[in-house]
Amino acid sequence: MGQQDLLELFEHGTVLFPDLEVRAAEKPWYASPTWKGVFLKDLVTGKETGGAFSYHLMRVERNSEIPDHAHETQWSWNVVLGGTGLFVLGGRRVPVEVGQTFVTPPQVHHAVSAGDDELSLLAIFVPALG
Repeated sequence: MGQQDLLELFEHGTVLFPDLEVRAAEKPWYASPTWKGVFLKDLVTGKETGGAFSYHLMRVERNSEIPDHAHETQWSWNVVLGGTGLFVLGGRRVPVEVGQTFVTPPQVHHAVSAGDDELSLLAIFVPALG
């Protein structure tokens, strides 16, 4: 299975709830309103979960970044689906590659940057992003 295969599985898969099916292929990619070179696809939002959690696909174009920031109340769990990059968690710098995951508690500063390839992530937030 190639690196892009993981992203494609999530990008075209189905999210099953007891009374709802979300077809990921029908969800649009959109450019981040805040960060240049970052694109998102909202697979599950707080609307579907009553605010309990949300999860999103993220693409960080090569040599682009999600700069230092923190989430006030959300825990986040990120899964690297494709590419390589660098994750900075509370000042700790960690190279990342496909299959790695990282967890960020609320109010902890973190950043993600892509290297020479696009970096693809599955990002899960608890509670849901606003």
